[in-house]
Amino acid sequence: MTKYVALFSILFIFSCSRTVTRIEPDTQIDLSGRWNDTDSRRVADQMIHDLFKSDGFKKYADALGRKPVIVISSIRNKTSEHIDAGNYIKKFEIVIHNSGIADLVESEDFRDKVRKERAEQQDFADPATAARWGKELGADVILFGEMNSETDAYQKKRVVNYITTLYLTDIETNRRIWYGQHEIKKFVKN
Repeated sequence: MTKYVALFSILFIFSCSRTVTRIEPDTQIDLSGRWNDTDSRRVADQMIHDLFKSDGFKKYADALGRKPVIVISSIRNKTSEHIDAGNYIKKFEIVIHNSGIADLVESEDFRDKVRKERAEQQDFADPATAARWGKELGADVILFGEMNSETDAYQKKRVVNYITTLYLTDIETNRRIWYGQHEIKKFVKN
């Protein structure tokens, strides 16, 4: 009897073990059908590409005579899912920064941290190396938006349509420079 208990215990332990495999970060894996990292990356890449190719953005940049300076405000999550908006915004920032088409300045949260550091340097750093006040690069335009989702379900099937809408607005005039929308539709069958 003890032999059978030991054998059963060993089989039970091995049947409950977990396997972890390292994969490339850009590998698409969709386990739940919910919003995931692949969706964030795809939407950010496509929407910023659409923004920079738009006539409105090109005309605005030409009128400025230089690369526009962008600050990203917020992208509100109005879906029923928990989506980390901060991480989503970082994907947009990476695409903008790496494009070379526009300059990117820090958002409100990071800007306050930079200003705190600059203030501390006034007291603690060598005056020859301390960052000076009044040298920040001002943003020309602000990018903000929202995410929504529409769900249709019947029996064991579900279709979820994720819609990201972004607005690029001139900070000085409040004139909308660009308005873009990107959708990802997922069909989930249990």
